[in-house]
Amino acid sequence: MPRTLERLPNGLVLWQDDAYFKLGQDSVLLAAFARVRPRDRVLDLGCGTGALSLLVYRPGLQITGLELQEGPLSLFRTSIAENDVPISTLQGDMRNIRQLIPHGSADHVICNPPYFASAAGKSAASPAHAAARQDAACTARDVASAASFALHTGGRLSIVFRPERLWVLLPALHEAGLTPKRLRFVHQNAGAPPSAALVECRKGGSAEGLAVEPPLLVASEEYQQIYGK
Repeated sequence: MPRTLERLPNGLVLWQDDAYFKLGQDSVLLAAFARVRPRDRVLDLGCGTGALSLLVYRPGLQITGLELQEGPLSLFRTSIAENDVPISTLQGDMRNIRQLIPHGSADHVICNPPYFASAAGKSAASPAHAAARQDAACTARDVASAASFALHTGGRLSIVFRPERLWVLLPALHEAGLTPKRLRFVHQNAGAPPSAALVECRKGGSAEGLAVEPPLLVASEEYQQIYGK
């Protein structure tokens, strides 16, 4: 498949290939939503070709991308070399997270997971696309469990999900000891239903105090600023 080079809003570049899931709006908006602090140890669960890791990158962060498939991970490594940034990669299945990384070793976990149930919707064009879109190899419960293991108490998970499937995500987060603290919906415009939900959770602590933030409108100046326009 032909490869293309995408310039990201933060100035870094991302190598892409039609064989793998490509950069979309959700990763860009999640990167802007995530409050990653200076010198955080960041784990990108199911990193794919690395768009989310590259979008949140800034000097001082310790970022590791964990990915099941070798193909997209290899392309991510090409982007890392192209940008000359110190991001680490790890191939493995997040369902085996206990054999891959130390417990409590992350300050912040970021994730743009598969949204759809494996039996729902149109079949993906390839196994690589199916893994990125459908939850056969990575359910909401798998993500929540892996994030909880990786995070120390007080650490945070930032995740994007389909609003109509929050009924799947929220119980999984609760079971894993992850408490939603911020929630923001993305809308095409003020009259449209939400197309994405941005959620920040904290491991441990009180279940009180969920902040539902003003909606992010695609037809807004803020959205244009996120894209650097």
